Order: sequence, then C-alpha cells, then structure tokens
Amino acid sequence: MSHALLAHAAALASEVEASAVFVYADALSGDELPGGLAERMLAVVRSDEQEKEAQERGLRTIRVPSQLLTRMGQVKVAVLIALARGLLRPGDRIVCLAGIANSGNLDMLLVTDVGKEFEVFLAPSAGEAIVPYLHPEVLSRVLEIAVALGSEGREGKPVGTLFVVGDTEKVLPLTHQMILNPFHGYREEERNILDHRLEETVKELATVDGAFIIRGDGVIHSAGTYLKTSAFPEEGLPPGLGARHQAAAGISFVTDCIAVAVSQSTGTVTVFRNGKIVTALEKPPSAGAPR
Repeated sequence: MSHALLAHAAALASEVEASAVFVYADALSGDELPGGLAERMLAVVRSDEQEKEAQERGLRTIRVPSQLLTRMGQVKVAVLIALARGLLRPGDRIVCLAGIANSGNLDMLLVTDVGKEFEVFLAPSAGEAIVPYLHPEVLSRVLEIAVALGSEGREGKPVGTLFVVGDTEKVLPLTHQMILNPFHGYREEERNILDHRLEETVKELATVDGAFIIRGDGVIHSAGTYLKTSAFPEEGLPPGLGARHQAAAGISFVTDCIAVAVSQSTGTVTVFRNGKIVTALEKPPSAGAPR
C-alpha cells in the first residue's frame, strides 16, 4: 500500500501544484521513489537514524517529536515545524502521507492549503519569522516534551502544564513567581531546553503549578511562574477549557509568544498564537490511561 500511495501522491502533487509532499519516514523503505517525488518531498523523521538515512538519499528532512501521535497529530506537528523553519508560506498547498507510527505502512493521504488551517500561525509575508527570535528546534523540543507529558504523565499520574516560548521581554513583566525560581543562578548553557539532560528536570517541575517561561533560543528563564494577563480576543475560547488554557490564550494575545498548554484531564497538547488556538494534538488512544 505504501508504494501505491507514494506513486499516487507524486501524481496528485503535480496535478494540484503542491509546494511539498510530507512523508513519514517510518513507512519509507529503500525502494526507489516515484519520479518527481524526491524534488517536492520532505521526509518527516523522528530519530537521528531516520534523519541520516533520508539525508543520504538526498531528501530534505523535518525532525518531529519521537513520541507516538495520531495520524492528524503527525501532520499538524510537521506543518508547524515547517512553518517555523520558513519552508512553507501563505497559500502553499501540500500533500501529506502518514500512517500508524512504527507500522512501516502509509495509510492516509491528505491535501491541505496551509493558509486556511494554519492562518493564525503564518508570518505576515514571505521572509518574516513566524515568531521573532524563536528557533525552530526550540519549538520542536517544547512540543516533544509537551507531547510526552500529555501521553505519559509523570510517574503514572496525569500532568498539566504550560510552556510560554519567545518574546520574554514583554512576557516577564506580566508574570510573578509562585515558587522560588528553580532555574535562578544557573548559567544559560545549563538551563537550555535543547539540552536533553534537562528533560527529567523539566518533566518533574511540570508537576508544579505555573508556567515555564522560555526564550526563543531555548534558555529557560523560570518555572512555577504565574501569568497575570487577563486579556482575550473578542471571539474567546471554545467552552470546556480551563484556567491554564485561558492563561495561554491571554499571554499569546498580548505578547508575540507561542504558548503550549498540556491538559491534565485529556493529555491534549494545545498550541496558542495571537490569543487563538493554532492546533491541538490529541494523544493516541493507546498512550497512557484511557481518556
């Protein structure tokens, strides 16, 4: 099925004039790709090994969190990171191929216009950053940790938390500490979220009330931080979202940050920008306890 879908995706991409074809590397084999596909293709990889193999074949790659995601979650994360890297622009049409993680088979083909579904996340024009000074690898790392917390919790218990990334100069005046800042006094290189040695520390601190405030280059400014803003866009939020999501919407509305909220009750990871929901990543039904 995977080879047939790849061939169909190549033909479809030409027919609809797609800017790119996203293919999850989990389902790629060493077979030769259909004609014309490699030029448009972005291999979506979850490990160093997958990335190396794809690059050896001359393919462009997008690194996404290693945690298991639903099919639509796979697509959403890949598109978000591609947008942050400037690989996609308003008006781009893309073809996406995904499947059950680790299955080795592609079983879903999707065509979407980036500007319609991700409009709130797009830069105003080509060449501008999505969020000023936000490094794409930082967004990817935050999403990876958030998805892990949503899927696995901490020590078997569900965890809810909030990450506020970017525009810290405007964010910090709108905050105060609920606890002593556990990152105070450490050198910047010792508190960068890109350092995988910090992962367990971040996950443990996620059990504490409050938000993580993170610079666009990955340096963690604080944890256990209260957000004081109460501003919201006029259209408000969907019903059923709690105080954590309201805080995420509020801080992203009044500053130029991205807020990533993890729901304690459902494990869903919700990304906010400009006070609006960019996307929501549901955990797979098999991850963690049943919802």
